[in-house]
Amino acid sequence: MPVPWFLLSLALGRSPVVLSLERLMGLQDTVRCSRDLSCHLWEGDMLCLPGSIVSTVGPVLVPTRLQTELVLRCHQKTDCDLCVRVAVHLAVHGHWKEPEDEEKFGGAADPELEEPRNVSLQAQVVLSFQAYPSTRCILLEVQVPATLVQPGQSVGSVVYDCFEAALGSEVRIWSYTQPRYQKELNITQQLPDCRGLEVRDSIQSCWALPWLNMSADGDNVRLVLDVSEEQHFGLSLYWNQVQGPPKPWWHKNLTGPQTITLNFTDLVPCLCIQVWPLEPDSVRTSICPFKDDPRAHQNLWRAARLQLLPSQSWRLDAPCSLPAEAVLCWRAPGWGSCQPLVPPLSWENVTVNKARKFPVLKGHPNLCVQVSSWEKLQLQECLWADSLGPLKDDMLLVETRGLQDNRSLCALEPSGCILLPSRASTRAARLGEELLQDLQSGQCLQLWDDDMGALWACPMDKYIHKRWALVWLACLLLVSALFLLLLFKRDHVKGWLRLLKQDIRLGAAARGRAALLLYSADDAGFERLVGALASALCRLPLRVAVDLWSRRELSAQGPLAWFHAQRRQTLQEGGTVVLLFTPGAVALCGEWLQDGAAAPRAHSPHDAFAASLSCVLPDFLQGRAPGRYVGACFDGLLHPDAVPTLFRTVPVFSLPSQLPDFLGALQRPGAPRPGGLREMAEQVSRALQPALVSCFQPSGIPGPDAGRDLGRGTGLE
Repeated sequence: MPVPWFLLSLALGRSPVVLSLERLMGLQDTVRCSRDLSCHLWEGDMLCLPGSIVSTVGPVLVPTRLQTELVLRCHQKTDCDLCVRVAVHLAVHGHWKEPEDEEKFGGAADPELEEPRNVSLQAQVVLSFQAYPSTRCILLEVQVPATLVQPGQSVGSVVYDCFEAALGSEVRIWSYTQPRYQKELNITQQLPDCRGLEVRDSIQSCWALPWLNMSADGDNVRLVLDVSEEQHFGLSLYWNQVQGPPKPWWHKNLTGPQTITLNFTDLVPCLCIQVWPLEPDSVRTSICPFKDDPRAHQNLWRAARLQLLPSQSWRLDAPCSLPAEAVLCWRAPGWGSCQPLVPPLSWENVTVNKARKFPVLKGHPNLCVQVSSWEKLQLQECLWADSLGPLKDDMLLVETRGLQDNRSLCALEPSGCILLPSRASTRAARLGEELLQDLQSGQCLQLWDDDMGALWACPMDKYIHKRWALVWLACLLLVSALFLLLLFKRDHVKGWLRLLKQDIRLGAAARGRAALLLYSADDAGFERLVGALASALCRLPLRVAVDLWSRRELSAQGPLAWFHAQRRQTLQEGGTVVLLFTPGAVALCGEWLQDGAAAPRAHSPHDAFAASLSCVLPDFLQGRAPGRYVGACFDGLLHPDAVPTLFRTVPVFSLPSQLPDFLGALQRPGAPRPGGLREMAEQVSRALQPALVSCFQPSGIPGPDAGRDLGRGTGLE
C-alpha cells in the first residue's frame, strides 16, 4: 500500500512547479524610479554603516516598504545568473515647524521662512544586500518635486537591478537613508534552487544536477536518482535542526544511476535530502519532504527518549525539534495511570536535547515525567526507577499555602486529592489522622517546597503490616496444624513429598534467572556460536534475551531502545547482563574508552553491543557493575587478560573451560548444588561443540575432532 508522502514525489520529482523569470542582458547595474521622481545610482559600492537615528527639522524622504523580484542576468542566452531586483517605496516623513515668534504673538510669518516649504526634497537611500559569504551596499540618490511634498504622503518607488545571488541561498536586504531618520527596513528571503525555476537551460550549474523521485515499496522508501551513467554525485541525508547546525545522518559519494532504499520507520519530519554533482562550486539541492506527514511525526515520538542526568536534571532526546510540554506526575503501585501534579506544579515547555532541572528537592521512584504535545500524552517514564528501585507504596501529601499562613493538606489518590482529615471511604481518609501525625513527627520525605505549597511522600508499609498481622497469624496456625498432621502420617506422605520436591525443583527451574547476552557480531560463525550458547542456557533453564532472536523488535525500536528495555527488565528481575568479548568487541570498547562520548565508526543496524556501550560504560565507570554484569570469552579466540581493565572489575570466564563457575554466576544464590553445576556444564559443553568446530574451522582447526579437543582439559569430563 503506497505511503502518502511518497505520492508527493512532485516535491522532488522531475517536473516540479516552475517559475519563469525575466531576463536582463548585460552586466551593468541600473536604477529607475516612478513618474515625477528623479533618481541616480552612485558608482561603486559603499561602506555599510547605518549610523545613529537623528531627528528631523522638516519633511524628509524615508523608505516605507521593500519588495523583491527574481530575474536572470544573462551574459549569453545560456549563461545566466540568478539576480534579486529590489523596489523601495518612499514617503514624506515629518513637517515644517512653526516659528516661535509667530506662535507667541500671532504675527505674520516672514516670507523668507516660508520659501523653503515650496522646494523639492532630496534623499540618499542605501540598499544593503547580504548573501553568505558576501555583503554589498549601494547608494541611490532620489529627488521629489515640491508638488508631492505632503507630510505622510507616498511619493512612489525606486527600482534597482540587481543583486546577484546563489541558487538556494538565503538573502537579507536592508534599506535606510543617510542620515538615518528611522529604524531601517529589512527583509529575508529564501531563494529557490534549480527545481523551482525555469532555469535548467539557462544556468550552467543546473545542467548536471541530479533529479530525485520517490516511491513506496512495501515498508520501504525508494529514492531514485535520475542521473546519467558514470556521473559522480554526492547524496546526504541529515536532520535539519531549528537550533544549531544540521545533524548529518548518512552521506555517500555515488555514481549514477542509483536507487537508495530506506525503512519508513527511519523517516522523521526533519529528515532532509541533499544532492549535488561532484564538481567545484556545484549547486546543492536540499528538500525536507516529510515535515508535514503524520506518520513521520509518529516515528519521531517513537524515537524520543527521556534521560535522567546528574544533579536532578533530565533531557528529552529526539532527532528533531517538536512542540512539547512536560510535568511531573505521581504513580503508585496498582494505579492504572500517573496523576499529574498540576497544581501545585505547572506544565513547562520543553526544548529537545537540552537539559532541564527538576523542580523537586529529592528523587522518588514514584515520580515520573509526562510529555504531551497538542494536549495528547506522548511519552511517560519514571526516570528514577533504575537508581531508586521499583515503585513504593507511599502516600503523596499535597500541601497548599494561602494568605495569612493558611494551609491545607490533601492525599493524592486515583480519584483525586482527598482533603485531610476527611470522612470519605478511601484509604487515605481512613488513615488521615495517622498520616498527619507522621508528617508532624518527620517520618515523611519532603519532595518539593516553595511559597505556594509542598509535596510529602509518607511510607505506608507499617499500616499494611498492621492490617495483615491477624491474617498472617491465622495462616501460621493453619500451617502448624498441617505440619503436625503430616508428622503423624509421614509414612504415607513420604512418596508424595518426593514428588512434591521434584515439582518444586521443576517450578524453580521454570522461574530461572534472567540473562541478557551482548556480543559483537564479528562474523557469521561467531553468531552461530552465540546462538548455540543462548539455546543451551535456555534448557538449564534460564530466561535468555539475545538480539539474534529479536530482529523484528530491533528494526522497530532501534538497537539502543531495545537494549535499554531489555537491560532494565533483566536487572529489575535480579538477572545478569553477560558481555561476550571477542577481538572485535575489545577493539570497539577501546574506541569508546579512547574517544569518550564521541560516537565510533558505523556498525550494523542490528549491532546491540555497539549501541549498548553508551549505557554499559556508565555502570562500570560509576562502580555499579559488580553483581549485575559478568564477562566471558571463548578458549582459543580471546584470552581473558585481553579484556579491557575496566571490564575486569566483574568476573570474566573463559568458555568452555570455566563453564561451572560461569553457570554458577548466572544462577540464583544457593540454587544449584556443585554436582548439579557440573551436570549443567557438561550439557552446555556438548551443545557448544558443533558451533565451536564451525567457528574455529577457518583458523585452521581441523575437522570434526576439533570440538572434542576444545572440550578436553576443561574439567567437564
